[in-house]
Formats: sequence, structure tokens, C-alpha cells
Amino acid sequence: MIDLHTHSVYSDGTNTPAELIQMAEKRGLAAMALTDHDTVGGLEPLFSAAEKTAVEAVPGIELSAECAKGTMHILGYFFDHTNRELLEKINTVREGREERNQEILKRLNKLGYRLMWTDVEKQAGADVVGRPHFAEALIAKGLVKNRKSAFELLLAKGRPAYAERYRYTGRECVELIRKAGGIPVLAHPATIYLPDDQLRGLIMGLAEVGLGGLEVYYAEHHPENIRKFKRWADELGLISTGGTDYHGKNTPDLKLGTGFGQLRVPDEALERLKVAAGK
Repeated sequence: MIDLHTHSVYSDGTNTPAELIQMAEKRGLAAMALTDHDTVGGLEPLFSAAEKTAVEAVPGIELSAECAKGTMHILGYFFDHTNRELLEKINTVREGREERNQEILKRLNKLGYRLMWTDVEKQAGADVVGRPHFAEALIAKGLVKNRKSAFELLLAKGRPAYAERYRYTGRECVELIRKAGGIPVLAHPATIYLPDDQLRGLIMGLAEVGLGGLEVYYAEHHPENIRKFKRWADELGLISTGGTDYHGKNTPDLKLGTGFGQLRVPDEALERLKVAAGK
């Protein structure tokens, strides 16, 4: 059993990399990838934690890409996490995120939700502050009932406290991961809200510039989506990968490796990624 999509406190998860490795070992995972958002900060702690276990620690990242309708993320695997250009590019994204966070705080205050930056920081982990941390701060202050309310009322795209941030295009993300020696994979394609013909065309276009895989096996993909995306991956010569998108307490119903209970990512996915990356 493997899981190629997890998050730690270095982005918007609630577990440290070491805790994730411990959990993966207890659940009998052979391998686990850490794919924190726009950061590689958790990878060295991940490798260290995995050294004395039977769990293979897979280097990963999840880059946020421009997307007019829905959400587009590009996963990267087996790249050089010390690559200078990669680090410079994700630092630009980080700076954009920080500017966006200040704008969200300003908008919340204008709407009458009195938060200070320190309230948000308390909810964050070791690295990236994101909208989930604003939601937790609002809950802690008693300003909203739960995370769902925070997003639906204030923080979701199109809501009054939402603010955009700088992102690279999907093509730029693919090329960046390739330049760092990694294999780029389109994450959870069902979150890109396009008709099938347009979505397949988008994936085909990314494949032409270096996309290596498609996240077919995903906790929130319906069986019909899995069949469709697997067919597309085969037709386009892409590796069918998968994972739970585990975020710890932020996704309480998800379990490492199995998602909501039905997820099974083929071991072949990892082997194919290794071959493609020359590992």
C-alpha cells in the first residue's frame, strides 16, 4: 500500500513529517510521498524520520497553478529539492502568499471579524500560512462555528474575504519540476471545472510540454472518474498515480493510504515514477 499525496505542518497539514512516517508505518504503507504546498521545508525531516523504518520516503511537492475555473495543482516527484531555480520560484510564490494573507486579514477586519496576525500564526505549523489557518483562527475566536462555515461564508473563492495570489501557469509548473529533474503530475483533475473535451485537451497540452502523470486514484474521485482518467492517462502515455491528500485533523475522515476506505493506489505507480525519474 502506498500514498503519494500527503501534507504536513510545513504547509496546511496538522502532522509533522515524523508523525506522518510513524502513522504510515503503523498502517503498513510501503511508501509515502510528502507533497506540501509550494515548499520543500518538510523533506529533510521526512527523510530523517524514515531512515529507521520500512517506509520509503518519496520527495514531493504540490505547486499551485493558474486556473480560471476550479483549482489546478501540479505535483512533483523525485526532483532535486535543493535546485536553485526551484527554490527561487517557490520563494516568489511564498511572497505572493504572504501578500495575499495580509489582504485576507484586512478584508476580515473590514467585515467586522476582529483578528490579529498573531491569532492566525498560532494556528499555523512550521511553514506556510494558508486559508485553513484563518478558518481555525476564526473558530478559536468564536467568530464562526466550523471550517465549512468559514469557507462558505468568507474564505472560499468568490466570498468577501477571499483574495487572489500569485501563481505560475500549469506549463511553467511542469517545466520547473522537469528542470529540477522531477516528474510532474496533474493532481486531482476533477477539481478543474471544464467540460471533458476541454479538460482532456488541457491535459494533452501539458503532456506535450512534459507532464508525466495524472492523479487517477484520488480519495474524492468517483469510480466513473477513476475509469475515465485512467483511460485518458493510458491514451496520453501518462503514469496513473494517486494518493489521499491527507491533511491530518484538517481531513478527519481520511486515512493514510486508503482515504475514505476504498482507495487503493497501485504499487506500480511508484515503480513507474522511479523509472521515469531514472531512480
